[in-house]
Amino acid sequence: MNLIGRVIMAFMPITPKALVRFFSRRYVAGTELHHAIKVMEDMADEKTSFTVDVLGEDITSIEETRRFVTEYQDLIKAISTSNIDAHISLKPTAFGLDIDYDYALSTVSDLAKLASSFDIFVRLDMEDSNHTESTLRMTEDLHKMGHRNTGVVLQGRLFRTMGDLERLSVSLGPDADVRICKGIYLEHPDIAYTGYHDIVRATSAAVSKALDLGMYVGVASHDHPVINSAIKSLDERDFEFPGQDPREPAPTKRKGKGNGYEFQFLLGVRGDVRRRLASEGHLTRVYLPYGEQWYEYSMRRLRENPGVAWHVAKSVLFPWTNRR
Repeated sequence: MNLIGRVIMAFMPITPKALVRFFSRRYVAGTELHHAIKVMEDMADEKTSFTVDVLGEDITSIEETRRFVTEYQDLIKAISTSNIDAHISLKPTAFGLDIDYDYALSTVSDLAKLASSFDIFVRLDMEDSNHTESTLRMTEDLHKMGHRNTGVVLQGRLFRTMGDLERLSVSLGPDADVRICKGIYLEHPDIAYTGYHDIVRATSAAVSKALDLGMYVGVASHDHPVINSAIKSLDERDFEFPGQDPREPAPTKRKGKGNGYEFQFLLGVRGDVRRRLASEGHLTRVYLPYGEQWYEYSMRRLRENPGVAWHVAKSVLFPWTNRR
């Protein structure tokens, strides 16, 4: 699979942008806010929730953060006036994390405050390992400022993740809300697992540990072994589907959240699995990106993980195997 992905990636630099757009439209809602709203409305009968992300993170000046602030303000207001069950996700670097931490914290704080007024949750996305510490610090600082409607992402492949879970369970207490994924970034073997089976085992172990620490857990994976392991962990801890969180104390209950956990999927990936889980009583959530930087997002995901290219090609060549 990865070999096929690398072959596809070898041709990407000379692939017309229009063709890349054709492939990416399955995974990106569009370029404008109204495109994202339309996709969510079209999926309203699938019993799923959403996390909406405005694409873009590579900025070189504080001035460039303004457009992200405005777009997220508009996004929050659009969600609040709709009947859509949606939260938001943002990348701290889009708000100046690498340029001025205090400015970035203040700006994200203002957005979290606005989102809280509409009972909307804010997820701080996790970028590569160079940003792990500063992103965790921002999450903790936001909670110190009273923004309990914020959470973070942890990557199962990193060696440090188990320690980070323990850290957040102490610093955030029952408000700890983590999204656990394998991690898209190809990290150095000195700090991360690099083999597929090791990454899957580490991610599954992180999910189990987060449950044991009393956190709200977003299981963000399309891999059957991770999903099956998560369900086994839930069964072993006496969760019912649907039902109440049996843990004592249970994590803070929030509007639009499940009973202690949820399963998350990228837009356009493993829709059949998502729908099956929803039918079994699990809360599911679709990560839905949109924005003018769709091309940069698409190319970055392909560069960082050539295996994604195979999934894209498969969805086009054999669409019946992977309904959105």
